[in-house]
Amino acid sequence: MALALNREELSQYLAEVFPQVREDFAIDDLTEDTITMRLLTAERHLRPGGTISGPSMFALADVCVYAMVLARLGRQALAVTTSCSMDFMRKPEGNTQMIAQCRLLKLGRSLAVGDILMFSEGSDKPVARASMTYSIPPQGSAAAQFG
Repeated sequence: MALALNREELSQYLAEVFPQVREDFAIDDLTEDTITMRLLTAERHLRPGGTISGPSMFALADVCVYAMVLARLGRQALAVTTSCSMDFMRKPEGNTQMIAQCRLLKLGRSLAVGDILMFSEGSDKPVARASMTYSIPPQGSAAAQFG
C-alpha cells in the first residue's frame, strides 16, 4: 500500500492536529512500512538523574505509530491508542536525542499494530521496545473525516 502522506505532508499535518507536541518530535525517514522519528530532547523530558523519562519514551512510541497510521491512511486525526506494551531495557542517555524506529506490522480496517525500538542517538543498543495498537475510526464516520 502506498503512502497517503509523504514526510513533509505528514509533518505539516501533525503540526496542525497535534500542535502541543510539534516542538518535541521530528520525522527523520518514512517508507511504506516504517518511520524513524526522534524526540528532540529538552529539560522537560528528563527525570531526576538526567535520563529521559519513561513518559517521554512512551510519547515517542505513541506518536510514531500515530504518524505511521496517518502516513498510510491520510488525514484521520482521531485514530487512538487502544493498547501498549513497553519494555525498558537500558538507561537512555539524557544528553542526546532519542531515536525511534517503528515498523507497521498490521494495518486493517479497524486496527493498526506497530512495533517500536528506541535508541539513544549514536548507540545501536535499544533502550526500550514498545508494541502499540491503534483503533481506526470507521470510514464515513465524523471521526474519520476530522481534519
